Amino acid sequence: MVDHFHIVQLANAAVTEVRRRVTVQVRGRRGRKGNRLTRSAARMYGSQLDPMIDDLMALPKGIGVPILSAWNAKEDLLDLLALARTHRDRAIIADRLFRFYDRCAASGLPELEHLASTVQTWWPEILAFIQTGITNAGSEGTNRVIKTVARDAYGFRNPENQRLRTRCATTRRNRGFLNPA
Repeated sequence: MVDHFHIVQLANAAVTEVRRRVTVQVRGRRGRKGNRLTRSAARMYGSQLDPMIDDLMALPKGIGVPILSAWNAKEDLLDLLALARTHRDRAIIADRLFRFYDRCAASGLPELEHLASTVQTWWPEILAFIQTGITNAGSEGTNRVIKTVARDAYGFRNPENQRLRTRCATTRRNRGFLNPA
């Protein structure tokens, strides 16, 4: 399984890379912070979404069109991942995947081609997430706790104490300490 958070993070990174690259190429300087581009359209109001698209279309073509293409490809990928909560029909999954790949190929942007190749590489794991709705987020969270505790325990002279501290931190829920009831 794949944690869809990481796929969304890769898509947002691709949009940011496109925005930075084309702004530097056209204007010779960095652009403004584009945090609206990393938000999902499904979580934006129309009063926020329409001005953002209008702003992108008002930019010079060398900047606005590639950024809008990258943002649309990201939204296509988010639509594909959203199927894990709604439809798991193979035809709908194939249609959304084709739409994502088609948009990436038609854009001609190297960042989107890289994103599409990453999705293709991880497709069996992504498909497993879409079909089952199960992610590896739990193991990712446990791994983060282990690394944090190990970082806090750095310098312990006894490795056994560090191991016990990590084990205590990762098994609190099973022992009932994190149970709000």
